[in-house]
Amino acid sequence: MGKTRYSDNELQEFKDLILGKLKEAQEDLDLLRGSLSHSDDHGTNDTGRSFNMMEDGSDTLSREEVAQLASRQEKFITNLQNALIRIQNKTYGICRVTGKLIQKERLRLVPHATLSIEAKNAQS
Repeated sequence: MGKTRYSDNELQEFKDLILGKLKEAQEDLDLLRGSLSHSDDHGTNDTGRSFNMMEDGSDTLSREEVAQLASRQEKFITNLQNALIRIQNKTYGICRVTGKLIQKERLRLVPHATLSIEAKNAQS
């Protein structure tokens, strides 16, 4: 019978990986939020904007895209934080469908994964 959970050393390795990704994701989110709040700035760099309706349309689209990216980034951060909780509980890396360990290669690529490839493929 195979292992039922990852060792504390392995969990620490994943924790370090996740903390790195979490830091990057938070920085990306801060940049996205910054560009959103900058778009709201109707200061001097924005003079004559009301006369340029064409640009306004493209601004709205890019703002929506940025907001969508920010939303995805927030979800990613939440998933990473949940993965840290699973590491703490020593349940990290266990497929929530099959109960088997998720392959290390998969977890290195998708550190917040809760499904093995087998379970993920069965879903689709």
